[in-house]
Amino acid sequence: MAERVKLNLRALAERERSLLPGHRACAGCGFPTILRVVLSVTEDPIVVVNATGCMEVVSSIFPYDAWPVTWVHNAFENAASTAAGIEAAIKALKRKGKIPPDKKIRVLAIGGDGGTYDIGFQALSGAIERWHDFTYLCYDNGAYMNTGIQRSGATPTFGATTTSPAGSVIPGKTQRRKPLTEIIAAHDLPYLSL
Repeated sequence: MAERVKLNLRALAERERSLLPGHRACAGCGFPTILRVVLSVTEDPIVVVNATGCMEVVSSIFPYDAWPVTWVHNAFENAASTAAGIEAAIKALKRKGKIPPDKKIRVLAIGGDGGTYDIGFQALSGAIERWHDFTYLCYDNGAYMNTGIQRSGATPTFGATTTSPAGSVIPGKTQRRKPLTEIIAAHDLPYLSL
């Protein structure tokens, strides 16, 4: 069994469809590795919707990009809306016979904690409520890192950020971290992964 898993991991690592080298992510950032794995686990065509944030900035500096798949850049607040629209368009094209009905095309929306917990939450909640079939990947680094380390709904209580500095006057962020997983689970989804 261990040999089989090892072979599968090797095959995953050697797949061509992976986030390409040359992105400008910070040294030690784990998210490019996560994206390599996510992009490698399916052989189905995939459309990636990427909200403005760290990964959008470091992976798509004009005139280059590190995406080997169809990739759409979005504003902070509407990655889930765009993913829902793409998923609906794929369904419509299948109904019209322009895409074979059995062809699986996956849609992946990516957002940071600012674009997920805060700015983009209403779009995500709406798409989930309507049961759109796409995967949403939130990379949560606990603050709006791309714009100067401001607090977000994901910043833990007493977390120090530029807008909630920890010191003798303010102990850091005084609000609790938003329980996003529980909020999403309250939408009565058929599948939710932590």
